Amino acid sequence: MSGRLTLRNVEVEGVGGLDVRLDGGRIAEIGRRLGGGGPELDGAGGALISGLIDHHVHLLALAAQADSVALDGVRDAADLAWRIGAAAAGRSPGAWLRATGYHEGVAGVLGAADLDRLAPRHALRVQHRTGALWMLNSLALGQVLGTEAPPACVELDAVGTPTGRIWRGDDWLCGRIAAAPPPLAPIGHAFAACGVTGLADASVTTDAEAAALLAAAHQAGDLPQRLMLMSAGELTAQLGMTVGPVKVLLDEHDLPDLDGLIGRIAMARRWGRRVAVHCVTAVELAVSLAAFETAGAEPGDRIEHGGVIPPAAIGALKALGLTVVTQPGFVFERGDRYLAEVAADEQDSLYRIASLIRAGVPVAASSDAPYSSPDPWPAIRAATARRTRGGGTIGTWEGVAAAQALSLWLGGFADPGGPSRRVTAGAPADLCLLAGPFAEALADPDAERVAATLIGGEVVFERA
Repeated sequence: MSGRLTLRNVEVEGVGGLDVRLDGGRIAEIGRRLGGGGPELDGAGGALISGLIDHHVHLLALAAQADSVALDGVRDAADLAWRIGAAAAGRSPGAWLRATGYHEGVAGVLGAADLDRLAPRHALRVQHRTGALWMLNSLALGQVLGTEAPPACVELDAVGTPTGRIWRGDDWLCGRIAAAPPPLAPIGHAFAACGVTGLADASVTTDAEAAALLAAAHQAGDLPQRLMLMSAGELTAQLGMTVGPVKVLLDEHDLPDLDGLIGRIAMARRWGRRVAVHCVTAVELAVSLAAFETAGAEPGDRIEHGGVIPPAAIGALKALGLTVVTQPGFVFERGDRYLAEVAADEQDSLYRIASLIRAGVPVAASSDAPYSSPDPWPAIRAATARRTRGGGTIGTWEGVAAAQALSLWLGGFADPGGPSRRVTAGAPADLCLLAGPFAEALADPDAERVAATLIGGEVVFERA
């Protein structure tokens, strides 16, 4: 279906039995028994809401993960060995083998010798689930190092031999591995099946080449969602995408000096862009707040993740007008590790939502996929119940009502955490049709409740 479309018998903002006529990519009219004259879609009484926006995702990394060995949920070293061995068995000797989602709690921080035992005949690289570390076996190291001195991202032991660990070296590593871009159509479909109509790519490595690749996938329909791209450097908008904030990636173990961070904010202002700073730890947040206090914050500046926000920092976030783009899905997916590894007096500061909203800090939600599931609906449940996969809870007072949890995905690209986009005449026809009334969907958030997804008035997903 495309072009003009009339949705029959839908619920809009609590009112059932309505028709919604779409035309030219926008909502043309809402009423009862509207005239047709074109294709129709029976809503069967389901709620029609604005399409969800994932406000922080890494699209190329997610596509690569979909084409890789997933290590999320690996139980122990034996399970790790089985998964790697099973994947290696299906590839020819010498071929590259990529695995993602590893956590050192399984078998420690791996080095080349450890990985040689897992895949001695393949070039194996394993990514830590944070994305900050790649671990390579000897065959893989031999292919990427060459004869020149290794760069600073390559870890060396006491005698100068590479350990197999590469820290924050994505750009260098990708430049050493000749590989075709991963297919984007599978993740475009997966997001559409969840009712997601907009994607904000927060990758610091995005350049003109990556932007062109994503824009081409959008134009081809492989990635039908509207796109907003961040980057560390200058970026030019292309058809099907907008340019978002300048991304600043902080690492507590290698922080820039304050003047350097202030300089990056000033550079973003010269480009006419806002700033989004990666802040997982309390130290990273403190440095970011100090930089914004000196350089000045502007509406649209963002704190990405807000993994740990001490109580004293909430007032500073409010005073500076910063938006927090967080990931409630981490409470569910990683919460049991947090309960085991994070000090009890710090657990209350993890991935806050309700306390920030009460203080007047805008909050938006996202997946951070591939470092968490791209499906927003379990994260909506986690934003409400604050329950871990194992049944524990983290900061239950940070939970919000289900409708407010959903609204964290309904702010626009330009104002995440702002007013929710509404299904109203004149609005873009980026819509999610639910199988049943709104109240039922909120009572049990699940992607299976998404009956259809429309972008620009075109049906990009319809559940059989």
